[in-house]
Amino acid sequence: MGSPLPDATKPEAPARQLTLTYHDGTSRLVYDTGIERPYPDGKLIVSRTDLDGKITHVNDAFVEISGYDVEDLIGAQHYILRHPDMPKAAYKDLWQTAQSGQKWHGYVKNLCKDGSHYWVYATVVPNVRHGKTVGYTSVRRKPSRSKIETASVQYAQMKQDEEQ
Repeated sequence: MGSPLPDATKPEAPARQLTLTYHDGTSRLVYDTGIERPYPDGKLIVSRTDLDGKITHVNDAFVEISGYDVEDLIGAQHYILRHPDMPKAAYKDLWQTAQSGQKWHGYVKNLCKDGSHYWVYATVVPNVRHGKTVGYTSVRRKPSRSKIETASVQYAQMKQDEEQ
C-alpha cells in the first residue's frame, strides 16, 4: 500500500500515451482513451487525504468508478487520478484554498485506471481536530453537462496558457 505510482497498463482501447510530472517531481506514464464513464446516479464519491495529499480513506463509489483496488489507493497520492487535460492552476487553487482553511468547489476531470475518465463537481474541506488541520475530505457529486462543457473550454485554454 502506498508505494510509488506505477506506470499505467496500456488499455485495450486506443489511447494517447503521456508522461505526467507532478508537483513533487514524480513522473508516470498514463494512457487516455478519451472514453467518458458516466457518473453513478445517486452516489457521492468520497475520499480523505493527509496534509500531503496521500489518500487515507475512499468509499465504495470511489473505488468503483476509478477502477483501482482499495489497496492501490490507500497511501497513494491523490494525483493518481489526475487527468492530463486538467491544468496545474486548478489544483494550485484547490490546495491554496484548502490549506488556508477554506472550502473549495470546482469541476474536475479524473483519470481512471483503464484510461477512461469521469467528471465530478468536487467540494474539498479541511479536516480540523482540536483546532488544527489534519487532512482534507473531498466529496464529489454528479456535475451538470453544461458546466462540464464550460469547464472543458476553460481548462483547455488554461492548459494552452501553461504550455506557452
